[in-house]
Amino acid sequence: MKIDSKDFRVTEGDRVDLEKWPTKIDPVYKSKDQYQKLLADHVGRLSAQQQLLYGSNRHAVLLIFQAMDAAGKDGAIRHVMSGVNPQGCQVFSFKHPSANELAHDFLWRTTRDLPERGRIGIFNRSYYEEVLIVRVHPELLSGEAVVDPPRHDKSFWNQRYRSIRDLEKHLHANGTRIVKFFLHLSKEEQRKRFLARIDEPDKNWKFSTADIKERGFWKQYKKAYEACLGATSTSDSPWYVVPADDKENARLIVSQIILDTLDGLEMSYPKVSAQRQQELQSIRKQLSK
Repeated sequence: MKIDSKDFRVTEGDRVDLEKWPTKIDPVYKSKDQYQKLLADHVGRLSAQQQLLYGSNRHAVLLIFQAMDAAGKDGAIRHVMSGVNPQGCQVFSFKHPSANELAHDFLWRTTRDLPERGRIGIFNRSYYEEVLIVRVHPELLSGEAVVDPPRHDKSFWNQRYRSIRDLEKHLHANGTRIVKFFLHLSKEEQRKRFLARIDEPDKNWKFSTADIKERGFWKQYKKAYEACLGATSTSDSPWYVVPADDKENARLIVSQIILDTLDGLEMSYPKVSAQRQQELQSIRKQLSK
């Protein structure tokens, strides 16, 4: 099976129903050995593209990962980006905002960590938490001192969606390419992974009672994600719904989408002027003596 990025892309203006998006598909690989070879190939190509991104210094790339608990965000980031030069890539994980962050608008804390040109930035959770977890738990808005908190209408959330779209449109116009991944996990697979975190001692640290509490809001999160994906997937900054029940397959899909994005930038290393070429040849002669 060949990976076609368009198969996982949410088209701008689509009404998203996650029941129609699979959490598992036929795997790209036929064996664990083939998976390792395919991933290694993707990682190697990503490393080369990242060097080109840095050398051309024309664009930045922002990768956003969102998902339900245990969907494999950390693993996808760790495996897919394993070959990228750490100097050209940064990962930021956004958890509960601090008092200082709550004193600003909801986009402030993530805006500070946007990647500069030539680099890749990765957000493990992001400003989208403000239309996901905060929508499921609107009581969190009390800590944000929101002027007009929502009262059972969609206008508040539509305004936040618009703020996000405007931000991403501005970033795109200034050279940042944004790729957003929703790792689509089934409730049954989450149950199995939670049990594994309990049964395997070296995974106990990953499990939190808060995870079980949030699992009880599964339907509410599903609705929040559907609304968010439909409202904020655009032609310039698309969402990709990645089947996540098979971790290995998900990593191959994610890495292929990133490769396709980088390939689409049509990057090249800066051309050296004739004068500079002469200087280099002169220096070469000196070093060759």
